[in-house]
Formats: sequence, C-alpha cells, structure tokens
Amino acid sequence: MTTAPGAVPVRFPVLLLVLLPALLFLPAPYASAAEGKPAVTLSAPQAGKGGEITVKGRDWRPDTLLMMLICGQATAAGGVIGGTNSCANAEGRAVTTDEAGAFTKDMPVAEPPVPCPCVVHVATVTGEQATADAVFVVAGHPTAPLPQETGGGKLAVLATTRLAGDSGLLTWFGAPASRKLVFTVGNLGSAPVKDPVFEIGTAHGVYAPQWEERQWRGTVAPGRKAQIELPVELAAGAHGDYQVSLRYGTKVLAEQPWRVGRPWGVTLFWILLCVVVPAAVFRVGMAVVDKVRPRPAASRSPLVRHRPRRRTGAASRVSTTTTAPLPWFTPDSAPSENRPTTKGHS
Repeated sequence: MTTAPGAVPVRFPVLLLVLLPALLFLPAPYASAAEGKPAVTLSAPQAGKGGEITVKGRDWRPDTLLMMLICGQATAAGGVIGGTNSCANAEGRAVTTDEAGAFTKDMPVAEPPVPCPCVVHVATVTGEQATADAVFVVAGHPTAPLPQETGGGKLAVLATTRLAGDSGLLTWFGAPASRKLVFTVGNLGSAPVKDPVFEIGTAHGVYAPQWEERQWRGTVAPGRKAQIELPVELAAGAHGDYQVSLRYGTKVLAEQPWRVGRPWGVTLFWILLCVVVPAAVFRVGMAVVDKVRPRPAASRSPLVRHRPRRRTGAASRVSTTTTAPLPWFTPDSAPSENRPTTKGHS
C-alpha cells in the first residue's frame, strides 16, 4: 500500500494509543527518592549568626512533631558527637509535618557551643525515632577537626537520647519504675568496639548519681553507628525529679531528665488502713465487753404469788390461798345474779 508524501502511516496512531496508558503510569524521576528515609533541605548552605534560613523536609511521618537544631561536631557518617549538648538548643524550632509528611519552617541562625563542621539536625520528638541532617556552614564560627583516637575504637553519642516505656498499674502502688534509655552511638576510632560496657547513673535532687554497669551485646565497626537500648530502674516507691546519665569509660556521654509520679496507691492504702484497723479493734472490744459484763436477774410476774409456808399446830390445818384479783373487777363491783336491784327508798 502506498501513502502520499508527508502523510502519517496508519500504524503510528495505533501504536501511540497503545503506549499512552503505559507512559501515564511511569514513575516520576523522584519517585525512588520519595521512598527513602526522611530528608531535609536548606534554602542556603551558609549564613551568619543573626540570619535566617528556611528548612524544608519530606518523607516524614504525617502529623509528627519535629525539633530542628543547629549542631556542631557533625560526623561524616551522620549524627552529632555529644548529642544535643553540641547544639544551640535555645534557638531551636519545633514544626509539625502535614498529611503528606512534609514541612517548611524558618529558623534563626545561631552558633552551637562546639566548633563546626555543623549541620541542621532534625529529629522526631514523639513516636518512632527518626533523624535527618543537612550540612550547614555557620559563617564566622570556628571549625576544628573531630576528636579521634588512634589504635582503638571510640564511641560517641550521635543522636538525642530518650527514655522509652511507660509505667504500669503496679508502679502506682510503689513498684519500681523502669524505662529504657535509647541512644545512637558512632565509632570514631580505627578499631571495632565489641560488647561495650556502659554505666547508667540515676541522681535525685542534689545527690550524686548511683552508677550501675550495663553491657550491650554487639559490635560497632569503625565509622559505623548503632542504636542501643539499656534498661533503667529506680528503687521501689521512688518519685520526684531524677537525672539519668550515660557514661562510657570516664566520660559522660549524655544526660536525660526523668520525672516520676508519686505512688498515690500507697497513700490510699495507708488511709484505708488507718480507718479499717481502728474500726475493727473497736468492734472486737465491744464484743469482749458484751461477753464479760454481768447479766441482770430475771424479774418475776406480779400476778403469781407463792403459797405461804405451813405453820405448826392448829394453824397448820388452815390453808390460805390468795389469788390476785383481775384488774377490771373488784370484790364489791363484781356482778351477781341474785343481787336485787333497788330504786329509791323502800
């Protein structure tokens, strides 16, 4: 079959109609990135103190509260040495993601308490832990190399520590309160760290912390990081403000406040005990008194009179029996059938 010059073959429209639905359902160029971990982007890679930048995020959980901080001593593997102690906490900003897991928020530029390299650190406040960092340069802030240790492994806290778990009903009645200290560590040394032993300290008020050893089973390779959970438990009946500290070797890596509620169930128990015990003692005492007190003699009926004793001699032949008269008749007023009825004077 021949076609006129410049005419479109009939097979091309048919092929186009077949391929058009497939083209519409092809994934977008950024679809693979949207399925990854939460990401953070900045409006500017560098700014000085007193300035302002815009932070944008995507792929977070919907309707989730996040905290944004500018932190120093950031590692190449991701994370911040020293956790929030290396961040400008006073100038941090909170933001909530939308239904699509995205957000846009302005935040002031502040200098962290430690030298750069710096990042904008974004982490979830509640729920499952998730973090993301964006490299940022604070203009005019000093820069220093990260602390390193040669010939061995060195662990440092890279993310915000938190206490996971909740109190049960028994804690309300004085049972020991328990939590799990969750944190992320990175190995900054040149050798792997196997089965590290940490120390958990709990302090109440102005008292010094009481340290207990906790060993984590696992290995952290050089340049790698791991999430660790260690149990924390207080004494029975403990309540008030506590400070939980994490120590590795001779260095305190992180601190976390912990407010423990008062065990009101114990107070309720003592109140009931102070009411029930005196009432029980009173009832027992009254029962004892009722058992030991003397009983009054039974009174005799006034209608019954005993027969008098027999007398000796002639008087013994005469037996006198007296009966108490009925209360509604007297000897003079008793009716008689033979008694005549008189009217007037005869």
